[in-house]
Amino acid sequence: MPIDWFSPAQCVGYVAFVLGVGSFLQTDDRRFKLFMAGECLAYVVHFALLGNPTAVASSTMSLLRSLLALRTRSVWVALAVVAINIALGLYLARQPSDWLPLTASCLGTLALFLLQGIPMRLVMLVGTFCWIANNVIAGSVGGTALEVVVALVNIVTIGRMARQRAALVA
Repeated sequence: MPIDWFSPAQCVGYVAFVLGVGSFLQTDDRRFKLFMAGECLAYVVHFALLGNPTAVASSTMSLLRSLLALRTRSVWVALAVVAINIALGLYLARQPSDWLPLTASCLGTLALFLLQGIPMRLVMLVGTFCWIANNVIAGSVGGTALEVVVALVNIVTIGRMARQRAALVA
């Protein structure tokens, strides 16, 4: 089935793209998380319009995770969010690819709540690759573009952080 590049679903995906890129441009953690929450909300609508219930569930959990991360870094909160993601997957997943957005959400939750620096970004990168695969399968143009840009920015940032760390050691 050909993709309608300007359907309501794709247009909301483009909004998610703008908010997602905007979030990675923020230097203030609070603004980053707020933009990320906006991106997740747009993703909820986008994937609902595309008829992808596991991506809707995952995006909803990512929205909740972003809002909770504004308030706490609790291991228990992170584990609760992961448990809900797994429960949603058990309820909603009908095929193996349905687990991609749920896996990405779990990885992102663990990374944001439990890790920092390069390890956090590496785990987020694995989650980003799960989203890329999901978005290609779902036919999400804006979502795929967003996640490819996020992956590239994250790879560049990981490299920059590694060089900075190496310079401190030398």
